[in-house]
Amino acid sequence: MNPPASRRTAVIDLGSNSARVVVMNFRPGYSYHLEDEVREIVRLREGMTEAGLSDAAMTRGLFTLRLFRRFCDSVGVDRIIATATSAVREAANGPRFLERVAWDVGLSVRVLDGTQEAFYGVLGALNAVPLEDGIVLDIGGGSAQVSRVRARRFERGQALTLGSLALTERFVRSDPVRKSELQAVQQEIERQLDGVPWLNGERGPLVGLGGTIRNLAKIEAARRRYPLQTINGFALSRASVDETVRILSQSPLSLRRRLPGLARDRADIILPGALVLRGVMERLGVKELAISESGLREGLFFEEFWSDLPYPVTPGLREFAVLNLARFYGYHEAHAEHVRHLATRLFDQLAPLHGYGAWERELLRAAALLHDIGMAIRYNDHHKYSQTLITGSGLPGHSGREISLIALLARYHRKGVPDAGEYAGLLEQGDETRLVRLSALLRLSEFLERGRAGVVRDVEARWDTQGLRLTLVADEHPTVELWDAQRNALDLMESAMGRPVVLDSRLAV
Repeated sequence: MNPPASRRTAVIDLGSNSARVVVMNFRPGYSYHLEDEVREIVRLREGMTEAGLSDAAMTRGLFTLRLFRRFCDSVGVDRIIATATSAVREAANGPRFLERVAWDVGLSVRVLDGTQEAFYGVLGALNAVPLEDGIVLDIGGGSAQVSRVRARRFERGQALTLGSLALTERFVRSDPVRKSELQAVQQEIERQLDGVPWLNGERGPLVGLGGTIRNLAKIEAARRRYPLQTINGFALSRASVDETVRILSQSPLSLRRRLPGLARDRADIILPGALVLRGVMERLGVKELAISESGLREGLFFEEFWSDLPYPVTPGLREFAVLNLARFYGYHEAHAEHVRHLATRLFDQLAPLHGYGAWERELLRAAALLHDIGMAIRYNDHHKYSQTLITGSGLPGHSGREISLIALLARYHRKGVPDAGEYAGLLEQGDETRLVRLSALLRLSEFLERGRAGVVRDVEARWDTQGLRLTLVADEHPTVELWDAQRNALDLMESAMGRPVVLDSRLAV
């Protein structure tokens, strides 16, 4: 069955602090990837009064939306989804501003109410992190959305005027921020959180999204020299948030702008947002939260991508993440699936020797599907490029530790002595041994499918204290497979299994 035709949808998010347009290239329900993105600081809420948005803010907003519209036209998208959030919905002149947008720019902008903004943020998060039941917090420039999730469904959400820019505009006048100003911010946070009665008694887990929370995670990632390029799934601790609040509250703006991991254009507004996060963590009694790199924009996209589902959240997040990455890089499906079949057969039969269970089995199967994606760059050293593409792209639903192990398994599917290298800090005790044993199974499976023709149907394993015998069940004599496996895979298998390995074959009945 052929996959559906590809489409390109642009999602425009006109926020209180910044505006973004993302272009998603996708085949509905089959695969997707972010193709392009433009971000512009608009500070739409800046100078907002009872009369509404300021003339200067509306001019910035119109200019940015005109720019985004021309960008979408130039790259040739099939559909534009344009939304605005708290600044426009709260401004007395918001409707008049949108009339100007429609007339001057030719864009119909949908204003999301607080519940809708919370809902789409949750949709984005649930397609990025494996949250079953818990709380999702999205801190933007004008507002913060706190939502409750049950059974991977949005149950309820509420928007609060606790955005980083909104709080800064109301309470912060000094540089560095005065203690009295911080106290005023904290009192306002507590007052508004008191107005969310259903939050009482919740204990997490907590997922965070939005620019403020992502930047706080990036500060901690820079502090720890986190080796992955993605922070999706990153665990941000309460201790880290406390330390960042301490640094931000004691530093003038000139130093905050140089803080590693912090975007310069957020340096003047991030501290109140950090206090919001700390306040929510304190209420929930949680010591850490998981970061979602997907939020409102992605949620709007997933409503279209998963339109054939009763609810637009992937039912198998981890499995789909692996398939999506494989499909994006044009994997050789028949070859990868057969390598995965052989690796799984070896893993299951040799379980008494390696002692691993369902978690390691899943990692091995993921690496088997992704081991050759580096050939999208070039054949030579493609195992190294596979590692780079996995660690660079990330895998929604997987932790940094899991991404590192899958990438390392792909890296060592051809040759070399498995070594964690720069990812050692993300691994746990025993993972170095896991890496060696699982790499041995994947490498042998790769060479048993060396001809890419599925000659070896199956593998039968028998062993005793003296050695391990692997019998290849084949449609014809597997000459190439035996030759290459003996040359390139047996040494690692013997080291991993702690005994000599002999290969033979028999014809399939």
